Amino acid sequence: MPETARSIARRPENRYGNRPTMKDVAARAGVGLKTVSRVVNGEPGVTPDTERRVQEAIDALGFRRNDSARVLRKGRTASIGLVLEDLADPFYGPLSRAVEEVSRAHGSLLINGSSAEDPDREQELALALCARRVDGLVIIPAGDDHRYLEPEIRAGVATVFVDRPAGRIDADVVLSDSFGGARDGVAHLIAHGHRRIGFIGDMPRIHTAAERLRGYRAAMEDAGIPVEDTWMSLGVTDPERVRRAAEEMLSGPAPVTAVFAGNNRVTVTVVRVLAEHSRRVALVGFDDFELADLLQPGITVISQDPAGMGRTAAERLFQQLDGSLLAPERIELPTRLIARGSGELPPED
Repeated sequence: MPETARSIARRPENRYGNRPTMKDVAARAGVGLKTVSRVVNGEPGVTPDTERRVQEAIDALGFRRNDSARVLRKGRTASIGLVLEDLADPFYGPLSRAVEEVSRAHGSLLINGSSAEDPDREQELALALCARRVDGLVIIPAGDDHRYLEPEIRAGVATVFVDRPAGRIDADVVLSDSFGGARDGVAHLIAHGHRRIGFIGDMPRIHTAAERLRGYRAAMEDAGIPVEDTWMSLGVTDPERVRRAAEEMLSGPAPVTAVFAGNNRVTVTVVRVLAEHSRRVALVGFDDFELADLLQPGITVISQDPAGMGRTAAERLFQQLDGSLLAPERIELPTRLIARGSGELPPED
């Protein structure tokens, strides 16, 4: 045998792209295609012996029913899209899990992706999910203009926004009380004797960051405390930027005696900065985070309910799909202050 012929003879079959079909099952079981369809879909009209032969063929071939074609015939794909800000952010873990649990209870598959806080990427991802015919979208928005979704919503794609409202369209949104939570956290520091209180937050164009800054200002104004510009810093939440902001607030002749951190990523970096300073500084953070209760002192936080937000949003989504909702609503969930020690430290001077 020539070398080329021997090489071809030894070449293994392609292991991929050859999924067994109902025709393959029918041929192996020696029955008609309609009989296989009845067994696969649990329909009556098949004798026990024939059903056994078909099932043995299914098991031997590893056949799986094509649910995509099946649900498309019903007008639904039984899938939901979830667009998150950052899959690595622990805040979104319980939120995503809650959306998934509600989706599963309704017989739907959850498909999620991350916008990485990029409005263009958010739009690209949302429209890609729509192109795959998801029944609905749950979106944590990165952008402030969601008119690109109007054709999809008119076509019947249920849409709910979470954590931040939609921009320039009227849509359901589920939020935490960012303003009230921040005001409560800063008021807590004021009640423990602090007047020089710094605020470090996320980028000001983000709804939650702007609302938490507004809550900080309101608490200071309620207490009659003038706010200095050097006490406020908003921007990206990478550790380097947050560290610089914290160190600037903690230096100089009249440093802040307390810090209110605008989200869990900011809080973690501020904890590291404070660990390097000998002076005692109080801290309250927005968002709870893992091990916050094990630090010394424990970190006082304004706790949100991300699981409640995800569950509420997903339930709202399926109510839209069922046709039981009349108009979009804004749903705001309360926050809770958890005092653990760091927010109760009095000022040293």
